[in-house]
Amino acid sequence: MRPIMFMLVAAFALTGPSAAPAAPPPDARPTIILVHGAFADSSSWNAVITDLARDGYPVIAAAVPLRSLAGDAAYVRSLAASIAGPVVLVGHSYGGSVISVAAAEQTNVKALVFVAGFAPEIGESPASLGARFPTGSLGENLAPPVLLADGSADLYILQARYWKQFAADVPEGQALEMAATQRPIAQSALSEPAAALAWRKIPSWFVWGELDRNIPAALHSFMARRADARDAIQVSGGSHVVMISHPDAVSAIIRRAAGAAR
Repeated sequence: MRPIMFMLVAAFALTGPSAAPAAPPPDARPTIILVHGAFADSSSWNAVITDLARDGYPVIAAAVPLRSLAGDAAYVRSLAASIAGPVVLVGHSYGGSVISVAAAEQTNVKALVFVAGFAPEIGESPASLGARFPTGSLGENLAPPVLLADGSADLYILQARYWKQFAADVPEGQALEMAATQRPIAQSALSEPAAALAWRKIPSWFVWGELDRNIPAALHSFMARRADARDAIQVSGGSHVVMISHPDAVSAIIRRAAGAAR
């Protein structure tokens, strides 16, 4: 990632933020933008980044603010707009909602990959989708909301329950580190309805864990069928963080999406 980020910083320094991105070579591979969800951060993509970069794909792991769906989507849309050539957006968990809204009006996004991710219809939110399939256990494992000075509230998963709830198929020590460094999400973001969607017009791919306790497998399957996904993979025994525990499976489906986007 360091060389990639260095090149991005250098490009902004030379051209300024308003300059149009240079046209890519005609055979250029699509850029993969990885969008993390709540209770995680961009480092959750590390193994996938290594795998894709080894194959020559340009990769950016976005640092999502996790403040509001509209604001987070605008951030990812701006990032995609700064890139010349095709883009594949990949979203984990709440990040699935973000990429679907972000890509709705972004013409260079050619494929969407939902990694244990939400794919809401207009008017739906993670909270409302979860209510339709109420077998997930996230709600009962959240810490008391952290009240902020502006009257809003942040949500975290209880650290003592993070491993079994969020990442049951990664080593306990790694899960403890993830629990301590988890990024909070604004409580209101999880109930904010999607104002746009992209999965009806942009081809989509889905991958999720069989034992996902945040978003039940039945809900993943429903969203994949509704989106008429090009491919939908359930990882046997997988938790909510299949990009960490099964990076090969996630990288493989991203490659298939990228191949279609070229």
